[in-house]
Amino acid sequence: MPDQPSSPPAERLVARVANDRDEINAVEGRLLEALDRFQYSKASRFAVRLAVEEALTNAFRHGHRALPKATPVLLDLTVGREEVRIAVEDQGPGFDPGGVPDPTLDENLDKPAGRGLMLMRAYMARIEYNPKGNRVTLTYRRPESQ
Repeated sequence: MPDQPSSPPAERLVARVANDRDEINAVEGRLLEALDRFQYSKASRFAVRLAVEEALTNAFRHGHRALPKATPVLLDLTVGREEVRIAVEDQGPGFDPGGVPDPTLDENLDKPAGRGLMLMRAYMARIEYNPKGNRVTLTYRRPESQ
């Protein structure tokens, strides 16, 4: 029986990212390259990139609201054959995710709050927050159809 080809080891990227579009694009580009190496579909690459974009946006817009613009966010990405783990940690005071209004309820349709969290929940298999509420860990699992 021939040996089965082994999967390449997971790739990890840890970066401190400033609220700078070029820096964000650079780390997102590296993420997309890793997803390509593991042959994730176009739909999966879209879902993962969107989740990273939303998590970074929330960290800068809400977590770093009272901090200098140059204050970096910690981004820790691991891309493997079956799943992608994304952790985004800001240096702010944290928040209670349960206190964010559901943007799909009629009374909240005109409010901008909660849309990013809703998108992350829609595309990710798992979302966890640290007790302080300043670190979110997102897990994306490769669909069985891939």
